Amino acid sequence: MRLDPLAIVNPGVRGLRPYEPGKPLEALAREYGIRDAVKLASNENPLGPSPMALEAVRAGLAELARYPEGNGYALKQALVANTGVAGEQITLGNGSNEVLELVARAFVGPANEVIFSEHAFVVYALVTQAIGARAVATPARAWGHDLEAMAAAVNARTRLIFIANPNNPTGTWLTAGDLKAFIAGLPEQVLVVVDEAYFEYVTEPDYPDCSRWLAEHPNLIVTRTFSKVYGLAGLRMGYALSSSAIAELLNRVRQPFNVNGLALRAAEAALGDEAHLRESVAANREGMRQLTQAFSELGLAYIPSVANFVSLELGRSAAQVYEALLHEGVIVRPVANYGMPRHLRVTVGTEAENSRFIEALKKVLAKGTSAS
Repeated sequence: MRLDPLAIVNPGVRGLRPYEPGKPLEALAREYGIRDAVKLASNENPLGPSPMALEAVRAGLAELARYPEGNGYALKQALVANTGVAGEQITLGNGSNEVLELVARAFVGPANEVIFSEHAFVVYALVTQAIGARAVATPARAWGHDLEAMAAAVNARTRLIFIANPNNPTGTWLTAGDLKAFIAGLPEQVLVVVDEAYFEYVTEPDYPDCSRWLAEHPNLIVTRTFSKVYGLAGLRMGYALSSSAIAELLNRVRQPFNVNGLALRAAEAALGDEAHLRESVAANREGMRQLTQAFSELGLAYIPSVANFVSLELGRSAAQVYEALLHEGVIVRPVANYGMPRHLRVTVGTEAENSRFIEALKKVLAKGTSAS
């Protein structure tokens, strides 16, 4: 008699599909033999980490036999100085993805509902389904969050709302006034997570720093990451800002030593390199201008974005264009799994990487036009 794991797995897990990340450069080398490809698929910082972060990693190599400081004290103190939030209000995670999962595991059960927007970060649906709760995806408005629709979906079973600001993969954003009014109108037992993974890139004057609202709204949790503008995606370092009461509960379900020692050191150092942060934001601004100008010249629509990526609309299924770009040595991100089969999400790269993508796109589109 052979065990069928599907017969005993938790019901929520049975229907899950593993998260599919952007295709790695190594995979393109194995599958296509292309070894000089550019990857514009995973919203990474093309400038890489701060030199100060790299030096911190090198200095920490001698301590690899030791467990890291489990509470992340030094990094938390750096975050206190950076955010103004008290140390007991911070929860550290193995990337902000882990923090999102910790929130769901700590507060949501099978009898609850979790609300998020159509076209929002796929991890919200994954963590909801994994714990057996009911996912409620509200219709989008102009590719972004429709706060009125989300508010209308709240009922007695609602326990958690995920909001990405800016949103991934659309790059849309919510203003301070709209978002604050939405949070203020929620029942006190409904938690709202504002996922600010791309917080540092946004320069719009009415974009909110939601960490400033924590004292006024004890049901608010803000999540951020070192994987984007700080260039530490390979080390997996994220955090949540919340009330101290919520943070204490999140730390009950957090695994011991969930964040590795090199990540702790690198993140602390990265926070101290303001010059690298400014350079990264400026490079992103110029790269976004380069990409969107090319799209306009090609007559292609795109969703205006305030993050470090932009979603391009092709007017037809994007799957063939994505595949053709792979053969040109350019990796972007298809987003059909986000309900956007006609779009490709493109990370802002260096000027040279952006130029290579633009030329490859022109070539692929020209072939498609002549073939039709």
